[in-house]
Amino acid sequence: MRNLDLTDTIAAIATPVGESGIGIVRLSGKDALSITDKIFLSKDNQKPSSFKTYTMHYGWIVDHRVSSVMWHVSNENNAGHKTQDTGHRIIDEVVLTIMRSPRSFTKEDVVEINCHGGIVAMRAILDLVLANGARLANPGEFTKRAFLNGRIDLAQAEAVLDIIRAKTDSALCMGMQQLKGGLSNRINAVAKALLDVLALMESNIDFPDEEIGQADLKKIRQILGGLDNQLKDILDNARQGRVLREGISVVICGKPNVGKSSLLNALLKQERSIVTPVAGTTRDTIEEIIDIKGIPIKIVDTAGILEPRDLVERKAVLRSKKYIHAADLVIVLFDGSKALSKEDELLIRKLKNKTAIAVINKIDLVQKLKREKILGKFQHLVELSAKKAKNIDRLEDVIVDLVYKGRVRSPDSFLISNLRHIEAVRKIEKLIAEAMNSMDNKLSLEFIAQDMKDALSCIDELLGKKFSEGLLDKIFSEFCIGK
Repeated sequence: MRNLDLTDTIAAIATPVGESGIGIVRLSGKDALSITDKIFLSKDNQKPSSFKTYTMHYGWIVDHRVSSVMWHVSNENNAGHKTQDTGHRIIDEVVLTIMRSPRSFTKEDVVEINCHGGIVAMRAILDLVLANGARLANPGEFTKRAFLNGRIDLAQAEAVLDIIRAKTDSALCMGMQQLKGGLSNRINAVAKALLDVLALMESNIDFPDEEIGQADLKKIRQILGGLDNQLKDILDNARQGRVLREGISVVICGKPNVGKSSLLNALLKQERSIVTPVAGTTRDTIEEIIDIKGIPIKIVDTAGILEPRDLVERKAVLRSKKYIHAADLVIVLFDGSKALSKEDELLIRKLKNKTAIAVINKIDLVQKLKREKILGKFQHLVELSAKKAKNIDRLEDVIVDLVYKGRVRSPDSFLISNLRHIEAVRKIEKLIAEAMNSMDNKLSLEFIAQDMKDALSCIDELLGKKFSEGLLDKIFSEFCIGK
């Protein structure tokens, strides 16, 4: 759709490519039903264009361009038998879902072909759909059409991608809140209040003899102050929203054989890393995504080799240093059953300027490590046994506390995470604050009104009431083709 043409019919595979039980080929547009008429053979020989909306129908996808022998289910006059037909080639046995305009995701006629989930079957069906008049959809074009046809606003459209990419239940909940209009409803309420105030001010500007009284000016100032506080509250929660959306990077480091791989396994609650008594078993970084109390954590187990013996170990050490430098949070492990070593002290010095948690491992063994040598170096210290999975929850609590800085909110709380939304809300708040400042300094109503008009313009951009084609292309290019 290059780029705002809604007259053609688009199609794409809507499920991940690979082997699965079910695959979906989706069509949307004015010709979706007529195209499906040409390729779908129902058990009762009815055409999809005659099907009611929100119904599902069993049948076959057939290619009339190719003549080959096939067997098909007989009609009711020949029940219980099979007849031979050489008029077309069967592609797959499918279930068809019909959703008629305007009550569909795109507000257009939508057909979803539920077929077997093999790549050959899905591509064959998609090729047949394209050959009969549809066009291959661009990335995110189904959602773009939902926006352009007025079913959702731009902020809600972007929430679809957040839902697809959600790595935790909390991130999914946040995306669903926005898709249901969490941000849009709040911003629309701000816009309505601004318009009401602006109408009062504009009438005074047009008819200067009818001055706004002090009571009205005080009321306007109170309204603007309330809106400013609402926007500040949204911005205050944006950091947590970004964390839920993007997660944080956590690196586990320490000298060889302190239990880094055991700790990774304990946090994952499964055996991911090989654990042996031999020092240096992990010769490369291991990455996993885990959910710690709603926070998506990209956790990296680094090689514990401090003095590389060959080229492979040298590269492993360099990679570990790179991950530690880029990490949002470092977990540095110490072996509680041994005294603090020079290698431990070296790590402590290297992590001086990093946000780090000191973890004393192997508390199930006889302790030889002097805690006071570590306590003054780190703000947080956790003692645990990775092997026995003891006190792992304490480490998780410290991670959560560091991430949210003690401001953990309920998963049902409203949050924003999209950087475009955050910047737009910040700009709207700044303009309202400038309008209040102008009122406090008794400037002309024209200056105050202009700030409010600029704030309304920013709201239109945020919700997509005013947009550029370049902005839409940028937003929807991040989507997969079938969504």
